[in-house]
Amino acid sequence: MRLAGKVAIVTGGAGGIGRAITRVFSREGAKVLFVDIDEGQGRELEREITDAGGEAKFLNVDISQKDSATTIRDTAVEAFGRIDVLVNNAHASRQAPLLEQTQEMFDISFNTGFYPTVHLMQACYPQLKESQGSIINFGSSSGLEGMPTQTSYAAAKEAIRGVSRVAANEWAADQIRVNVLCPFAATEGVVAWQKAFPERAAASVAKVPLQRIGDPETDIAPIALFLASDDSKYMTGQTLMADGGSLKLR
Repeated sequence: MRLAGKVAIVTGGAGGIGRAITRVFSREGAKVLFVDIDEGQGRELEREITDAGGEAKFLNVDISQKDSATTIRDTAVEAFGRIDVLVNNAHASRQAPLLEQTQEMFDISFNTGFYPTVHLMQACYPQLKESQGSIINFGSSSGLEGMPTQTSYAAAKEAIRGVSRVAANEWAADQIRVNVLCPFAATEGVVAWQKAFPERAAASVAKVPLQRIGDPETDIAPIALFLASDDSKYMTGQTLMADGGSLKLR
């Protein structure tokens, strides 16, 4: 098992890509503290994993509250004794054209995405330094390509990429790796979008060279697994596209 003996924190870990990562990490031997505001889904996933013989603990906390970072860190250390992997996956946003963007929309995106990412990186730094661990942050093609109606989300995602590159340089001496994953996956939100806007969704899929939207558990989580494992021990400061070939970075 590629994560045997490792402890991981996964935010937004009860649904979508976060749930997939929590499941895959657990199957690969990690002890996982997964964080989410959806208590029902969180408790259900915790039972699923423990019934299967894995070790996972659900923490129902709102990551938009700054003090949540220390709560998450302390809970992981108390439950499992260490931290090896930090996955900053959670992020909420509201879509609107640029001229209709409000301060509230920016606050939602930055308070659930950018700031929790920074605060958790800061809070978990001592443990990650000790374990020479891995941080996996999440970007988006919304920011890379400047997708219409995604102003606040794109801005927060690019801010995450920026701080990730800084941390990769500053913390390389501590052997802490910091990478960014940009997925295109059939999460609950994307599936709902496909149903609501079938023509627009079909046009988006048609632009994907591999001609499909990724599956969170079989397409996206394995890439997070690679970044969390020692297989990527010589990689830091990188943005990895898990989007079927839609965007090719230079």
